[in-house]
Amino acid sequence: MSAEAADPHAATMRRAVDSARLVARGIVLNLALAAVKFAGGIFGHTYALIADGAESLLDVFSSSLVWAGFRVAARPPDADHPYGHGKAEPLAALGVAVTIFAAAGWIAVHAVHEIVNPHQRPHWFTLPLLAVIVVIKVSFSRRMAAAGAAAGSTALDVEALHHWSDAITSAAAFVGIALAIAGGPGWEVADDWAALFACAVIAFNGVLMINRAVGDVMDTAAPGKFEGEVRAIALGVPGVLALDKVRVRKSGLSHLVDIQVRVDGKLSVRSGHDIAHAVKDALLASSPHAISDVSVHVEPALGS
Repeated sequence: MSAEAADPHAATMRRAVDSARLVARGIVLNLALAAVKFAGGIFGHTYALIADGAESLLDVFSSSLVWAGFRVAARPPDADHPYGHGKAEPLAALGVAVTIFAAAGWIAVHAVHEIVNPHQRPHWFTLPLLAVIVVIKVSFSRRMAAAGAAAGSTALDVEALHHWSDAITSAAAFVGIALAIAGGPGWEVADDWAALFACAVIAFNGVLMINRAVGDVMDTAAPGKFEGEVRAIALGVPGVLALDKVRVRKSGLSHLVDIQVRVDGKLSVRSGHDIAHAVKDALLASSPHAISDVSVHVEPALGS
């Protein structure tokens, strides 16, 4: 048996560290893109690109929250946190969702100001710049989504959605600037309307992020498919005659299982204990990357 299988918390901690490294790369990427967007917005006379740059700076802050959450989640269980520190991960995701709404509000206010006050038409060179930004953001979003699926991480899923939202914002800015350039005089505000449209997209994604993060914090039940797999594994253990309660909840990057099994009532306490231990070992060994702790309660089979 590998060290991680013997200590499921070790696998959780490793995933938290790996996830933190990926988020750190996203922070560096957003810093670089923010500088490019601000430069393009200022010299290209487009508020949509400046707003996009401001969002990238806010992304740095929110990603830093996620990074800190993973660093805390990577800590091993202790006397005060016997189940580990996994809840830090969805709490960080919740913090990101809140900053998303702040970004949407800030951009919306300034976009309306730019619509009301006439300004210079955007420069054409901002279009290829935005095209490159969209490609980069979509690529990184997919990479982070894949990592989130592999690690079972809500925070990485939220970060992936955040990068996808950035890509949509930049794409909206591209359309707005293209209309402003093609339309000529009188169309200068097209990119500002694009920024306003992006606010709606950002706010919508914020709602999705909050729902996922709150679900983890509130111990929402695991998907039925996952629970079905847990039931199948437990019933496959010799001596287990039936199952009563099976409760599975997500805790950060892993799951906690509470299960009630029925065994022959004529068995000794020692034999019942051995079966319970075998159930726990089977669940931990079968899915070391998803289950970090199992609590097994033994009941006598009906009629025995």
